[in-house]
Amino acid sequence: MSASQLLFLALTLLTLGLTAAARRRTASLNDFYTAGGRLPAWQNGLALAGDYLSAAAFLGAAGMYLGQGYDSLAYAVGTLAGWPLLLLLLAGPLRKRGRYTVAGVLSQRFDHAGVRLVSIASSLTVTLCYLIVQLVGAGKLIELLFGLPYLAAVGLVGALMMAYVALGGMLAATWVQISKASLLFVCALLLAAGVLGRYGGSPAALFAAAHQLRGAAAFLPSQALANPVEALSLGLGLSLGLLGLPHVLMRFFTVADARAARRSVGIATWLVAAFFLLNLIIGYGAMTLIGPDPRFHGADGKLIGGGNMAALHLAELLGGDFARALVAAVAFATILAVVAGLMLAGASAVSHDLYASWLKRGQADPRRELKVSRLATLGLGLAAMLLSTTFQQLNIAVMMGLAFAIAASANFPLLLLALNWRGLSARGVVWGGVAGIASSLALIVCGPAVWVAALGHAEPLFPYANPALFSLPLAFAAAWLGSRRPNSSMNSRKRTQ
Repeated sequence: MSASQLLFLALTLLTLGLTAAARRRTASLNDFYTAGGRLPAWQNGLALAGDYLSAAAFLGAAGMYLGQGYDSLAYAVGTLAGWPLLLLLLAGPLRKRGRYTVAGVLSQRFDHAGVRLVSIASSLTVTLCYLIVQLVGAGKLIELLFGLPYLAAVGLVGALMMAYVALGGMLAATWVQISKASLLFVCALLLAAGVLGRYGGSPAALFAAAHQLRGAAAFLPSQALANPVEALSLGLGLSLGLLGLPHVLMRFFTVADARAARRSVGIATWLVAAFFLLNLIIGYGAMTLIGPDPRFHGADGKLIGGGNMAALHLAELLGGDFARALVAAVAFATILAVVAGLMLAGASAVSHDLYASWLKRGQADPRRELKVSRLATLGLGLAAMLLSTTFQQLNIAVMMGLAFAIAASANFPLLLLALNWRGLSARGVVWGGVAGIASSLALIVCGPAVWVAALGHAEPLFPYANPALFSLPLAFAAAWLGSRRPNSSMNSRKRTQ
């Protein structure tokens, strides 16, 4: 058995062991969804950072630095800008509400079926899109390392992620996230140190080598972000999309109070910023060390395994087969951990919001609700696995940006208005949610990332790959118009249950 296979097996057994231990401490639905609200702020902050530091933030970012240079830094800055906003706008208010899903927060204020259905649809759409990103990264990783067909690789990941969620719930997802985030930081430190070691420990020498290789283009936007409208739309989607990710929002309810929730976000912000600094070194190291090296390219000149595998090739160059195996195993654990949180968020939207709170009006049998949650996990996992085959050739950092754009257009406006605007009505929520989901999805499908890159058409129907600059204002406008409509029967009403 190779080093890669041994490390994969060891990490898989570790995470399964954590899941089994968490299962013994998961005695109620509250334990399953929120770990009982008993996590210390530092643990939740580390897990929260781990929720964001996904395959896109590690594998995709290194690949984007290799292929497009500056663009990856733009993605990092855009998402990092969202963390202070998350702290200021949502962390405390959401924890005070005592609801752990988007639909739960909105339905606490509006007792209306349309509000619940729109918020559930929004959360499931965002979760599914983000799941596809992770599964593409996992599939390409295992395909490269083990020679498995892509569908078989994705099926293996899907089976593991469904086991984590169905067995252990939020506590298992948290323990796996903490373990994985710690290992990911160790790998990033080792890779960054290895890169700087090749340049005498000097970041300036590294950037000088990048300039010598690519010229000023290494530090300027690529053609994909040369248009200021495209760059602004990307930044808006990344910074505000973080505030609409269901699996991130659920983290606020795993701690005791609003103060702990704010501390968690503060800790996560510093951890993510530190990781992005390491990624900057790793990415430009991939550009200067892997880019010119023919050993890591096929006969067609393309990187073996695709751009998403740049970090693995860099590890092999710096530390040989063992380093490559370690980075691959940690990347795999990263994907499993993020997927577990995503699956839990999606399953809770179906089992808690749709089944228990709406269909059963809060009178569902807890054991049946848990069974529905596990069935929802299975269905969501199968859907994500099938859809990932369509997008397997795209850079996962780009795909992450699209998922963030949907979150920014669908969930964020509804949450912000529900928490801060008394004039919002149930009709406004429905109109805003439908406008945000429909417009962002339609513009993404018609844009270059899907219409051209995935579907093979010559020209896009919509010129911009990132739709947030257009879909986000449309969602706000629709919510305002719906709320301003006179004689509405869909007014704000406090839930009685």
